[in-house]
Amino acid sequence: MAYLILRDGLVFEGETFGAWPDQGVRAGEVVFNTSMSGYQEMITDLSYAGQILVLTQPQIGNYGWHDEESEAERILLRGLVVRELCGGEGSLHADRSLADFCCQRGIWGLKGVDTRALTRHIRRYGTLPGVLAKRAEEGLEYWRKAGSSGRHWVYRACIREEYEIPGPGELLAVLDFGAKRNILRELSRRGFRIKVFPAWTEAGEILDCHPAGLVLTNGPGDPGELPEIARNLRVLLPRLPILGICLGHQLLALVAGGKTYKLPFGHRGANHPVQDLRTLKTTMTSQNHGYAVEEGSLRGTGFRAVLKNLNDGTVEGMEHEDYPIISVQYHPEGAPGPEENRDVFERFVELLNGRRCSPEASSSTI
Repeated sequence: MAYLILRDGLVFEGETFGAWPDQGVRAGEVVFNTSMSGYQEMITDLSYAGQILVLTQPQIGNYGWHDEESEAERILLRGLVVRELCGGEGSLHADRSLADFCCQRGIWGLKGVDTRALTRHIRRYGTLPGVLAKRAEEGLEYWRKAGSSGRHWVYRACIREEYEIPGPGELLAVLDFGAKRNILRELSRRGFRIKVFPAWTEAGEILDCHPAGLVLTNGPGDPGELPEIARNLRVLLPRLPILGICLGHQLLALVAGGKTYKLPFGHRGANHPVQDLRTLKTTMTSQNHGYAVEEGSLRGTGFRAVLKNLNDGTVEGMEHEDYPIISVQYHPEGAPGPEENRDVFERFVELLNGRRCSPEASSSTI
């Protein structure tokens, strides 16, 4: 028996799976994801760094674990909470079960939890810090002593040293805030030679390699707590064609003078409808973020909102009036799916080639 104890005092009981020690606690922001599948991609998504992930799909693990579906080698997820844990060992081509993977990679799992009640609580009161503990009194004691969370999770999620991915085409710089592998795969499929830089890389170092363009990746945490990265991007913004994804999208808005804010319970799932305001085309998107760009703050920044979330009207994409810069709040690489938004990468290729096509001339949602 073990517990998830929220900061407001609410306690959820369950059974352990994965790699729990005999004692101790593990804390993180408690968030939920509404995707029906894709637990492998979620667990290995570095945007979940520092968070305890609740999966709303009742059965989790039923197709086992497939190593090739991982989005990163390191895992910074603080914990996984599910209703029913399935075996999945007999799934076609599965390398192991989800439970075995969690044991091997040090993931704390809690099963048998009323995830519906937990999700409804988060929807009502917003995302809350929580702590996993085998003894409820340990968790309650943790909250009595809890202090600062320390260094921003971006600096723990990003790579430590730059590296290059060979390709026949032009050089593309990628600033890694906790990048998903499938973003790099999508860029490689389009023939680019890719140089990936850690989040703290100075603007001059990126410009010295003379890239054709820059991609700002997804990553965890509050963009407003990364002023040093914003200062670097302020130098790069007028110098290179840029594609911003998720956290990269939010940082572009901040660099230009816009604002971001924390969403009540975030957008996490593979079923969020997004509409292009120019063509009225709507697509379903994969999302994982807890912050959004404040649309009114974009006035005078050069950016304008071109994509909106149909559920709550939040900004899902921007383009710049003067510079070849586009951004999306969702995940165009579709891991987990849907896969209908990968034309965002084609739109970026067009910007690199100097072709500012109209949205009507492209099948892209950007």
